[in-house]
Amino acid sequence: MRAKDSATANTRVAVRTSPRTAATALPASSEAVPSAPAHRSGTLQAALGVTAFSLTFPATAWGLEGFGPWSLVAVRSVLAAVIAGGCLLALRIPLPVRRHWTGLAVVAAGVVLGFPLLTTLALETSTTAHAAVVVGLLPLTTALFSALRTGARPSRTFWVAAVAGAAAVIAFTVQQSGGALTSADAYLFGALLICAAGYTEGGRLSRVMPGWQVVGWALVLCLPLTVPGALIALSQEPVHLTAHSVTGLLWVAAGSQFLGLVVWYRGMAAIGIPKASQLQLAQPLLTLVWSVLLLGEHLTPAAPLTAAAVLICIAVTQRTRD
Repeated sequence: MRAKDSATANTRVAVRTSPRTAATALPASSEAVPSAPAHRSGTLQAALGVTAFSLTFPATAWGLEGFGPWSLVAVRSVLAAVIAGGCLLALRIPLPVRRHWTGLAVVAAGVVLGFPLLTTLALETSTTAHAAVVVGLLPLTTALFSALRTGARPSRTFWVAAVAGAAAVIAFTVQQSGGALTSADAYLFGALLICAAGYTEGGRLSRVMPGWQVVGWALVLCLPLTVPGALIALSQEPVHLTAHSVTGLLWVAAGSQFLGLVVWYRGMAAIGIPKASQLQLAQPLLTLVWSVLLLGEHLTPAAPLTAAAVLICIAVTQRTRD
């Protein structure tokens, strides 16, 4: 890490001593604008992350068929940390510098512990359709956190499209759940806030270190809590291993908790947190599709209309410039 910092420092000195480079150098703010290939690659990676996340709620519902909520969350975090820690050890990745540990703690609290736990507790009494409300609000909340944390200032068009897309998703998911508010709403609202903070901090850190390392170190950081938590939960909650429960556990651990976050943070680093967050507007609709295929839930005719509205909003947000 120090060698890399030293190399970076030398490069900056070389830039200052080159008159031609200095005359044509772009302002610092332009570093946030990716090239066309980088933007396409970042968008694709963020979209893959959204696809992985869209399977989280159905997989969690499967996992709850054989595990208690506390057991499922703790064990998934431990398994994901084992995968991430193995990668970090195999590649001999050095520890992050001290100034990054606070941000990693926010990522750990938001996306490793807080969001999985609160949404899992909500899914005990809520359908996946109702729980998708929190995902519908997440892009807008993440953009707000980003504006506060990183100083990002998206255009007015961006905000109008973002709010319109969020409104469409909320209307659809509330209609799917019959318009009723349940006791799970408190869990979902808390999950929304803490996950948005974790996404924002993770996206910021992914600009200075690889996204998979951000996820990996956040997972490893939680091991002192998740290992004893898993042991206690497994001793208190009954476990019934079935094909569904094991498959759900493995997916939320490897797919949602690690691989999905890796490509998601890489995408955010490439195209920016606000724009990447808007791709998540499609996540509730994807979740509902998986719910039909995997859980046997039924959709209303409003689904294709909402999908079209969301895709239009995504197209607008992706075309606007920060």
